[in-house]
Amino acid sequence: MRLILLGPPGSGKGTQAQRLVQRHGIIQLSTGEMLRNAVAAETPVGLKAKDIMASGGLVPDDIVIGIISDRLDQPDAAKGFILDGFPRTVPQAEALDELLKKKHMKLDAVIELRVNESALLQRVETRAAETRARGEEVRIDDTPEVLTKRLASYRQLTEPLIHYYSERRKLATVDGMMTIEHVTRDINRILSAIGALETKAAGKTGSAKPIAKAIKSAAGRAAKIPGKGAKSPGKPAKVAPKAAKPASRGAKKPLRKAAASSKARSGPAAKKVTKKRAKA
Repeated sequence: MRLILLGPPGSGKGTQAQRLVQRHGIIQLSTGEMLRNAVAAETPVGLKAKDIMASGGLVPDDIVIGIISDRLDQPDAAKGFILDGFPRTVPQAEALDELLKKKHMKLDAVIELRVNESALLQRVETRAAETRARGEEVRIDDTPEVLTKRLASYRQLTEPLIHYYSERRKLATVDGMMTIEHVTRDINRILSAIGALETKAAGKTGSAKPIAKAIKSAAGRAAKIPGKGAKSPGKPAKVAPKAAKPASRGAKKPLRKAAASSKARSGPAAKKVTKKRAKA
């Protein structure tokens, strides 16, 4: 199972990623953590990133891709992974596609957790107020002001990925405003539908189904729309005339036979009567 979780800050990506990791035994790949580990391990790519990170600069995409490439080569990534925090831009997504193609890997799905930004801001304001009420200091990155900036950045840089993956039929959208349990169930339902989860009975990965069909069927279940198998009311009307024709044809044949048989009976009888009269 290879997934990307998309969604603005506070949408619950981290929570759902941890649940998927625990349930399915895959790994969560956080670019920040991978960068720190690569620097600590002094890998060639890590050494390149070290000086940039020390100066407070942004690590270039090619270095981040190199670190992801090294991480995917490790044995624990063989069963699957969840990318959290990457890609953030369309160029990063294109670079990731090229990397996975070289490694003969394929993404199963990109799951977007769609949330209401106003509700997110309200949630942060409530949390900050509760923190102050307890006499604790509010984290600098956990305020409505910071969240507003992060949401603006997400809309500008990351939201175009929704269109990018939708065009490639990889995108599935889940209502992130539901409870944590509901979101988890919807994600697992989608993964089951596209064959990304291992079947317990066979112990093998299910055959991959087109994600577009999985999304369509999930949407149909949610809306409770009648299935395609329902017959249209117009069909019986078309069948009725066809059914009537054989009946009318069949009705003519007995009449013809009856007429023929009556002629056959009347013919000889008439001749006998004539002869008798003639003799008399």
